[in-house]
Amino acid sequence: MAGFPPGECACNAASLPRYHGEARAPIPIPQNPITSTMPVSPPPARPPFSLAGKVALVTGSSTGLGLATAKCLGLAGAKVAMNYANNQGRAEKALHEVRDAGVTADLYRANVTDSAEIDGMFMGIERMLGAVDIVVMNATPAQPQKPIEDYDWAFYQEMLDFFVKSPYLLARRALPSMKERGTGRLINITSEVFLLGVSPFSAYVAAKGGQTGWSRSMARELAPHGVTVNMIAPGWIPVERHENDPQADKDAYLATVPAARWGIPEDVGWAAAYLASNEAAFVTGQTIAVNGGKTVW
Repeated sequence: MAGFPPGECACNAASLPRYHGEARAPIPIPQNPITSTMPVSPPPARPPFSLAGKVALVTGSSTGLGLATAKCLGLAGAKVAMNYANNQGRAEKALHEVRDAGVTADLYRANVTDSAEIDGMFMGIERMLGAVDIVVMNATPAQPQKPIEDYDWAFYQEMLDFFVKSPYLLARRALPSMKERGTGRLINITSEVFLLGVSPFSAYVAAKGGQTGWSRSMARELAPHGVTVNMIAPGWIPVERHENDPQADKDAYLATVPAARWGIPEDVGWAAAYLASNEAAFVTGQTIAVNGGKTVW
């Protein structure tokens, strides 16, 4: 795998300016890649919750929802460890984008389905930023929709590795310090597909169901230790990998959204900022659906 050794910071943190504690500009409103005519909610002028003094790890944060979440947590005051696995150039560009927004951030390469690489990443974060208070589990592989006859077990296993094994490994590494300090936040990025039973998508939906069940059980187990475990279930929110999706599919999905608009990645990021905050200390085992009302309880 090209790039920096697992767990090694991609940049010399001392050589770049730090902005932690200074005034921060709001995140620019991104142009929706599907349509620029649908209204979007502008990001707030200031972070709604303070994460000052916290260290947040966001896996898979070089693009899309992960990148937006890293920005939002940083703008709320957290020092952010960004993670990537393969594309070093894209990840470094994302790091500079986050730092340019006034966020204290560093970059760490690790395959988050590998325990040794996760351990190396955590050692790097602890050395450069401090003990991890918040873990947002966002990393994901490709997600092709196919009938079951076209999936093999290796693909099912890959889905389970990313959405069940990876949260397990990340939690195992983060929890000793969290338990010792009596506080911590584990946030799983799940999906509306589990609640909707989307098909033909059995491998991804099954793995997301496993991730949801794991999170709910862990929430009860960790509550006495001051560690919360919650989920954010986005709908289809346009990011880079959707640019070439068929327009007919986009139109059909949008027609089912009660809010009658597309979400933006920052909608997920600010939900994560809330769940990571002290204000959410009594909220655990819950799912926040960020999908304009497609799934209601």
